[in-house]
Amino acid sequence: MSSFQTIELKSSQPIEFIDITAQVRDRVRVDKCDSGLLLVYTPHTTAAVTINENADPAVPHDIGEFLKRLVGHEDYFRHQEGNSPAHIMSSLVSASETVIIQNGELLLGTWQGVFFCEFDGPRQRRVLLKFIPG
Repeated sequence: MSSFQTIELKSSQPIEFIDITAQVRDRVRVDKCDSGLLLVYTPHTTAAVTINENADPAVPHDIGEFLKRLVGHEDYFRHQEGNSPAHIMSSLVSASETVIIQNGELLLGTWQGVFFCEFDGPRQRRVLLKFIPG
């Protein structure tokens, strides 16, 4: 049987990487997801989801700083809200990740974690989880 869960969170910075690995693991265990795929998705156009190192907090910080410098805040952006950089960063990183679930566990590498990426904070946000058995 497939399962659907929501993680609610609040970002506190304009650009912020929030480690949600523990929350995702908890949802997988509570729903007794055995083996299959877990889609981790955020329905926001100025946010993203990524898998990267969660052992050293410098890594997500460095990724955020790189994206800020890569995208910049250019005069030619036309979006009226002024958050075009956040939309571009969201597109570059991606709104979703897929994680393999085996024997009720996330198959992540030793140093990997699942991050919600805020690019237009602070805001109230959601991450949707969809388990697909297999």
